[in-house]
Amino acid sequence: MPKCSICSNKIAELFLSKIKGTIVHKPGSSTQYPVCFECQKKFKTKEELLAKLN
Repeated sequence: MPKCSICSNKIAELFLSKIKGTIVHKPGSSTQYPVCFECQKKFKTKEELLAKLN
């Protein structure tokens, strides 16, 4: 189970190992950052999610 990059909680997995949340990429980087559904609800835009990753 992956952990959220913002709050470090475990992310629930759905059918076929899909996570309940989203994956965020930094521009110019190939690193994937999983984000949980709760953090996705708190921070609506991609820019807000990227700001919280730093």
